[in-house]
Amino acid sequence: MLGLEFVKVDPTQYVMQFRRGQVVKEGPGLSFLFFAPTSSVVAVPTAAVEQPFMFEHVTRDFQSVTVQGQVVFRVREPKKTAQLLNFTLRRDGKGYASDDATQLPVRVVRTVEVLSQQALQGWELKDALLATDRLAATVSAGLAQAPEIVSLGLEVLGVAIVAIRPGAETARALEAEAREAILKGADDAIYARRNAAVEAERAIRESELETQVAIERKQRTVRETQMEAEAAIAARKQALRQTQMDADIALEKTRRQFVETHAGNTRVLAEAEAHRVGAVMQALSGVDARVVQALAATGMDARQLIAQAFGGLAERAEKIGQLNVSPDLLAGLLNGGARDAPSPAVEGKTLPVEKGRAGRH
Repeated sequence: MLGLEFVKVDPTQYVMQFRRGQVVKEGPGLSFLFFAPTSSVVAVPTAAVEQPFMFEHVTRDFQSVTVQGQVVFRVREPKKTAQLLNFTLRRDGKGYASDDATQLPVRVVRTVEVLSQQALQGWELKDALLATDRLAATVSAGLAQAPEIVSLGLEVLGVAIVAIRPGAETARALEAEAREAILKGADDAIYARRNAAVEAERAIRESELETQVAIERKQRTVRETQMEAEAAIAARKQALRQTQMDADIALEKTRRQFVETHAGNTRVLAEAEAHRVGAVMQALSGVDARVVQALAATGMDARQLIAQAFGGLAERAEKIGQLNVSPDLLAGLLNGGARDAPSPAVEGKTLPVEKGRAGRH
C-alpha cells in the first residue's frame, strides 16, 4: 500500500536497510516498515550451515579416490559478505532478489575441494586411505587462511571427512592384497605357533636330555664310588688274608719249631730212658727172675699184689686141684682185707684160701 512494506527477519539473520546508499537500519532479527521505492533491504544469514560434499581426486601414485565429508561454516562479518554477494530481498520482503545466497555454500565447498586435492596429490593411495583425520585438519587449516573465505567474512566451524574410498577395481585389488596379507599373516602365525611348539618341544627334550645326562653322571659317580669302596674292601680283605697267611705261616713255623724241639726232647728222653733201662737190665742180667719179681712188687698196693698172686696161681693151675673163692673173700680182698694177709709163697706153695666143701692143696 502506497509502497510501504513490512519486513521481519529471524535472529539468525543480519538485516540492513539502505536508503540512498546509506545504511539507516541494521542488526540481527529486526522488523520494520520500509518504503520500497526508495529503500533496499539486505538480509545476510548468520546461522551455521552444514554443507556435505563428495569429490573425486587423484593421489600421487595416480589412483582415483572419492572423498566424502561435510563442512560447517557461518557468516561472521555480514557487512563483508553483503559487499561481495547480493543478499537483497525482493520488494515485498519475501525471498532474495538473486541466487547469490545459494552460491555461498558452493564457494566454500569449492575451496574445500581445492584444498583436499592439493593435500591428496602429495600422498600415496595407502597413506591417503588412512588419512581422514589428517586430511580434515589440513583442509580446516587451509580454510582458515583461504583469501576467499576471509574476504567473504566467513568462519569455518569444522571440517569432517567421513571416508576416503578408492575405485572399485583398486578396492578389489587392495582387498585381495589385504586378504593375501591377512592369509600370509595367518600362515605366519601358524608357522610361528608351530615353530614355537617345536622350540618348546626341543627345549623340553634338551631339558630331559640334560636331566638324563645329570642322572647318568650321578649314577656314574655312584658306580665309581661303589667300585672304589669295593676296591678298598677287596684291598682290605686281601691285606687281612695276607695278614692271616703271615700269621698262619708264623704259627706254623712256631709249631714246627715246637714239634722239632719236642721231638728232640722226646728223643733225648727216650735215649736217656733207654740208657737207664739198659743199665738196669745189664745190672739185673745175672739175677734170678723171682728176685726181680719180688723187687718189682716192692711198693705195690694190696690190689696189685693180689692180682700178681692170682697170676701166679694161674701159672700153676695144673698143680692145683680145686680152688674155691667165695664172694666174701673176693670182696674182702678188693676192700683191702688182703693187706693183713701173709705174703704168698715163692716156690711150690699155695696161698691160704677159704676151704670149700672139698678143697685140696
